[in-house]
Amino acid sequence: MAIALAAAGCGSGTAAAPPATPTAHRAKAPARRTRAVLHVVASRSLPAPVQLPALARAGAAVLAVGGLDARDVSVPDVVRLAPGRPRRVGALPQAIHDVGATGLGGRAYAFGGGSASGPTAAISAISSGGRVNTAGRLPAALSDATAVALAGTAYVIGGYTTTTPLRSVLAFRPGRPVRDIATLPHPLRYAAAAALGGRVLVAGGTNGTTARDEIVSIDPSRHRARVIGRLPVRLGHAAGAALGGTFYVLGGRGDGLSSQRAAIWAVDPNTGRVRRAGRLPAALSDLGAITAGGRVLVAGGRDARGVVHRELWELARR
Repeated sequence: MAIALAAAGCGSGTAAAPPATPTAHRAKAPARRTRAVLHVVASRSLPAPVQLPALARAGAAVLAVGGLDARDVSVPDVVRLAPGRPRRVGALPQAIHDVGATGLGGRAYAFGGGSASGPTAAISAISSGGRVNTAGRLPAALSDATAVALAGTAYVIGGYTTTTPLRSVLAFRPGRPVRDIATLPHPLRYAAAAALGGRVLVAGGTNGTTARDEIVSIDPSRHRARVIGRLPVRLGHAAGAALGGTFYVLGGRGDGLSSQRAAIWAVDPNTGRVRRAGRLPAALSDLGAITAGGRVLVAGGRDARGVVHRELWELARR
């Protein structure tokens, strides 16, 4: 970290410095700039262990949609994480996992997802009370995508069609057709993402076999996606959230099924520079994360032993 120092003043040659006057003051060095880290400030339990839950806002509520249970079986659950005690409030038309979800106009929207019969193209709108309605269809059935909202539009990033990892960035607004608005630099599944400063930041992910380390900035207004930095490690199955002008990447794993990590990385959205910003209480992949009420909520996940977790952590900056 660069530290700025204020010069106290030094004379040159042999001339003596003039005496200080009563009103003269030495300039103070600027205070050292601190770098916030995330730490757990509260912990609760989900109704059941879950991996790959999709987290989204629906008005004042935070919902977890779908996922896989401790037996690696898809679940249809809609769970209200906040406010109040986490509890199941509804169910999707079918059990799904690897679904992308985000909030728009007081509802959560779920995009695609995998099921026992393969991926779906369905777009579902979910109220804060757990009521589910059909809201449209994607151009193709897909799973493994990540969704974020920016300026009233949902963006569905990457995904998988059972045969092909995708490079698409799809845009959705309720009542309008889905549009393909940008192309990723590389095919991508299971990426961490968040919206920040008028752009969508995407980190890590996998093409299905190899984890990635790129940090990609998507500018929807220019239909452009470009690499602005790299994570210190290749990382897929991580979660992403934006807080205080910083993009955080939480947990994840490498190519191995038991290579889970606990590190939290902070990404500068303007420069792509990365620094360490804390640790999760456990090394987890396939967790969900979302910003709510000035904190980051982290739900579920899978550890290196294959154990599926049911913790709901609240992380704050310090």
